[in-house]
Amino acid sequence: MCGIAGFLRTSKALDTAHLSTMGDAIRHRGPDASDTYLDESIGLVHRRLSIIDLSEAGTQPMFSDDDNLVIVFNGEIYNFLPMREQLAQQGYQFQSHTDTEVILALYKEHGVDCLKYINGMFALAIWDKQAQSLFLARDRIGKKPLYYYQNEGQFAFASELKSLLTLPDIPRVIRDDAVYDFFTYQYIPDPKTIFNDIHKLAPGHYMLCKDGHHTIHQYWDVSFATQTELDEAQATLHLRELLAQKTQHRMLADVDLGAFLSGGVDSGGVVAMMAQASDKPVKTCTIGFDDERFNETEFAKMIASQYNTQHHEFTVHQDVAERLEQIVGYFDEPFADPSLVPTFFVSELARQAVTVAIAGDGGDEVFAGYEKYSIDALENRLREKFPKGLRENLFPSLAKLCEKGQHTFFRKGATLLNSLALDPAMGFYLTNSQITDSQWCELVTPEFAGRLGHYHPANITLDAYDKADGIDHLSKILYTDLKTYLPGGILVKVDRMSMANSLEVRAPILDKDVIEFAATLPSQMKFKHGEKKHILKEAFKPLLPDDVLYRKKMGFSVPLATWLRQHIKTIAEHYFFATKHGIYDYFNRDTILVWWDEHQSGKSDHSNVLWSLLMFQMWYCKYMEQ
Repeated sequence: MCGIAGFLRTSKALDTAHLSTMGDAIRHRGPDASDTYLDESIGLVHRRLSIIDLSEAGTQPMFSDDDNLVIVFNGEIYNFLPMREQLAQQGYQFQSHTDTEVILALYKEHGVDCLKYINGMFALAIWDKQAQSLFLARDRIGKKPLYYYQNEGQFAFASELKSLLTLPDIPRVIRDDAVYDFFTYQYIPDPKTIFNDIHKLAPGHYMLCKDGHHTIHQYWDVSFATQTELDEAQATLHLRELLAQKTQHRMLADVDLGAFLSGGVDSGGVVAMMAQASDKPVKTCTIGFDDERFNETEFAKMIASQYNTQHHEFTVHQDVAERLEQIVGYFDEPFADPSLVPTFFVSELARQAVTVAIAGDGGDEVFAGYEKYSIDALENRLREKFPKGLRENLFPSLAKLCEKGQHTFFRKGATLLNSLALDPAMGFYLTNSQITDSQWCELVTPEFAGRLGHYHPANITLDAYDKADGIDHLSKILYTDLKTYLPGGILVKVDRMSMANSLEVRAPILDKDVIEFAATLPSQMKFKHGEKKHILKEAFKPLLPDDVLYRKKMGFSVPLATWLRQHIKTIAEHYFFATKHGIYDYFNRDTILVWWDEHQSGKSDHSNVLWSLLMFQMWYCKYMEQ
């Protein structure tokens, strides 16, 4: 895993010193080595975390055999060995044992169609000296990040936004609709960023830059339109074999390798498959909490004991307050998934023993594992029981009555009633929004609301839902999460927190072949009679105890309400009440004070919104005030 950055030299003022500074900003992504390439047209920099072929032959920027192509690459290609063998049979000669050199040969052979042949996680840039063209690409599901700045003839790119911000004259103008997006989703969906002139290249897309023109193309999408002819038993067997194969592919490394083990189905199944494929004990890492409602360590120990792993465990105590500013600082734009904290600590713990960790990410999005899918199914059953006219006319009025209640029960009731009044797609958005429209109206200042006009973040969810080609509602919302929540939330969290510790994380459940196969499975195989992730549990059934397979899902959650009242109360009060700008450029100070007091007294639980406000303000102080 590595960090990459570069720029087109429309201005010769940008030189090697700027490349070095860009690389230094993302040194944590690749602490082992650094190098640059600069010619009259382009500058490239690479920070290396050595995983495969630790020799200098793997150094980047790397050149093709004819010296015409130059690549900087972040990621891992899991099928590079068979691709290397095929290319060798065609006459290609290789100087290293790296996947990077294979990508160069594939690009030389197939051009942009090389993306059809590679399976992995990646962000890459290839400069063609002769054609004077730049090719940028990002993996199918968005495991590896790629930001770019484009304005007034200038163009630059980087693995992280902080690298771009080291360049001179890049404006930091906050994008208003991105602020609304953030408080709705707890992340900023691609291709937006928090800044007007900086964007993310979307997953499954590539960009071509030539003669001052920049074009973006989609090269991959997942289809739910065609269903498998396999019955459930056959599909389960195929899935188990496929996951075992993809897990084994991710165990190739020239450095120590281990696994994240939460005690849940996904990570437990992956660890079991690793243990079966390894001739020595797997190293596993688990994070726990003092609050038993969020503590899964006993289930992790159960799996660790079953497979005789070298198990490491860390309990999050007072470290939260002491290190929160450091942890949040690794995100270059506002990000508020609270599980970023345990993800940082489990990455830090893992890095003490290994350089690569294999994780169970993707099981919930690919196989319908979240509780929200159960809630959504219940809402749809309720919609069918009430006439549409009744739902649309009566339920919003009842919701307003519930909103007057201070207890969390009334807020949840209001959300349910408002959701039932809407169609299933909009209901799915509302159920999963981190802030209600009524809360937003109470929070936002008139000036900011005026600037937003008629913009509403629901369109991000609805656009993905409408694009989905699934034959039923569950397929459409799974597609929506694969295109929004997974790359914008889950994968950003894992990438930033692991790379903050110079740790590479690999996720076999997110292999493109697994995703594409899962999309062909009928919805009832994933969500069967109210059982979430049914077929994935069936696939892991021979490997895991029933206590793990069928217990209530905790998720990678944190005791957020308690943290805000105790562990991080002091730091939150500092950011809320010792500042004039940031959140108060957009939101009503009196409302925030009231919500804070209500939360501290236990009158109401405002933890989600207060946490988002804190994350925004901490980001603002680091990236705007400094």
